[in-house]
Amino acid sequence: MKTISIILMLTFFGFVSCKQKEKSSKENTGFTEIIKDDYELYKPNHSINAVLILFGGYPEVAEDIKREFKILEIAKKNNIAVILSNLNQKLWLEKNEQQQLAKSLQNIVEDNQLPTDNIFIGGFSSGGVVSLLISNYIAAMKESYNAPKGVFIVDSPIDLAALYLSSEKNIERNFSKPSIQESTWLLETLGRNFGNPAEDIKKYEDKAVFTFSTNNTSNLKNLKNTKIRLYTEPDTIWWKKNRMADYDQTNSYYIKLLSETLKKSGFNNVEYIPTVNKGYRANGERHPHSWSIVDKKDLIDWILNKK
Repeated sequence: MKTISIILMLTFFGFVSCKQKEKSSKENTGFTEIIKDDYELYKPNHSINAVLILFGGYPEVAEDIKREFKILEIAKKNNIAVILSNLNQKLWLEKNEQQQLAKSLQNIVEDNQLPTDNIFIGGFSSGGVVSLLISNYIAAMKESYNAPKGVFIVDSPIDLAALYLSSEKNIERNFSKPSIQESTWLLETLGRNFGNPAEDIKKYEDKAVFTFSTNNTSNLKNLKNTKIRLYTEPDTIWWKKNRMADYDQTNSYYIKLLSETLKKSGFNNVEYIPTVNKGYRANGERHPHSWSIVDKKDLIDWILNKK
């Protein structure tokens, strides 16, 4: 499976109702596995310490997350329930999508009798964008939904305006056919939905996690008291060699800036976590844009408040 970092695949899928027919349910010793059309759930049968909800990158579904991020075994050992979402291909969330997703997650938690006092949400690439936006939405609706204790992203494309401008550079540079195809699609998609950010930045600010050019973080304002982790692997040499990309065209650049901006704004629970040479795909391919940059034991300790 090809996972693309900042220039993404073309097909969009909508939300799938959590009321869909259950495909399978299997109980192992002390643990239950539930497979449905829109998610997979792995939960301890007793004494659940936390709930971890994961969103994959642009083309990823639950099976892909399991392959690239082998979190289930250590989660089982620590009695953490894991929900793997099949929702993908979202660079931003419309208001109705936020409402639908929040309700869907609420139903999953309630229908499976999961605890509501220690929920964590995280995602890789565009899944991290979804994680931040839906966490911010839920945090603002505490009367109706169970707010997460923490949220994390893994090398996510958080600045939509920067994506647009980066795509313009890629097309002008004409480095490779895939880069041209991806950048052309991204310019068309963002341009059709929001226009050119040089002419109208407001539409980008309304949807993006972060807009560096205007220092806008309004879509995170409800997470000031939420634990936040920002994972990235700023391997500038790899990006220059393989994509001819400058540092300011990478997710790492804007993730670091977001961390600095949030901390200056009084977000005291933000951790910026840069890694070195940890990014590898499950097939052994070296790639800094990978789930593997996350230290799984350290993540579990953070969830269980051991950090």
